[in-house]
Amino acid sequence: MAGHLLKAGYSAVVYSRTKEKAQDLLDNGAVWAATPKEVAEKASVTFTMVGYPTDVEEIYFGENGLIHNGTSGSYLIDMTTSSPSLAIKIYEQAKRKGIQAIDAPVSGGDVGAKEAKLSIMVGGESEAFEGVRPILEMLGTNVVYQGKPGAGQHTKMCNQIAIASNMIGVCEAIIYAEKAGLDPENVLKSITTGAAGSWSLSNLAPRMLAGNFGPGFYIKHFIKDMKIAIDEAERMGMEVPGLSLAKSLYDQLSEMGEENSGTHALYKYWKN
Repeated sequence: MAGHLLKAGYSAVVYSRTKEKAQDLLDNGAVWAATPKEVAEKASVTFTMVGYPTDVEEIYFGENGLIHNGTSGSYLIDMTTSSPSLAIKIYEQAKRKGIQAIDAPVSGGDVGAKEAKLSIMVGGESEAFEGVRPILEMLGTNVVYQGKPGAGQHTKMCNQIAIASNMIGVCEAIIYAEKAGLDPENVLKSITTGAAGSWSLSNLAPRMLAGNFGPGFYIKHFIKDMKIAIDEAERMGMEVPGLSLAKSLYDQLSEMGEENSGTHALYKYWKN
């Protein structure tokens, strides 16, 4: 994603806990920052994408964080899938310093990121969104403003809820085809373009059949997302039986040692 911005002519200051992960960017003109503080001091627009809400808190808050060291008029864009309440907290603290903060989680996986075809769900002040919209559109083809701070994260929860139950259906359909003695690849030719069609069915079912369970999106991160969604649903007094079942299955898969596999490795739950 940062590579797309470099190719578009933007200068980039990058930070990662492991410098080696940023080496390709550095080789293509990006400047290394040793700390998040250094990024905040040098960048007018800062993007963050880390693993967990605790990681978000670590880089945003405190004396060495992005907010404390950011400059008035700059932008902070958190693309981590995190909790809506944390997005609101970031927005409120950033606003006190004259910094515009928006939550902009994404969907589309590794393929969407590489091809700049992500779906980006944005929460924050509308003026802030319009200020960075041209940059976001370099990263995704479906950039939608969802509303007030936290709305982007709530929208991502909707996305994850839909994916969770859909992934169960995709796996069960493939296993059913195999049990019935059908050629599952041939079955996909019929069902991917019909009413059952979905991104997961078209893009991840073939990976299941090929035995390629490398992560486009890690199971451990999906479990984190599902927990956030369940917590938010409970806070709103809503039952989510499909999501709860999916999380239970993924928890079991994680305990089997699959936490670093892609979410489509749920297929292994039935195979094992």
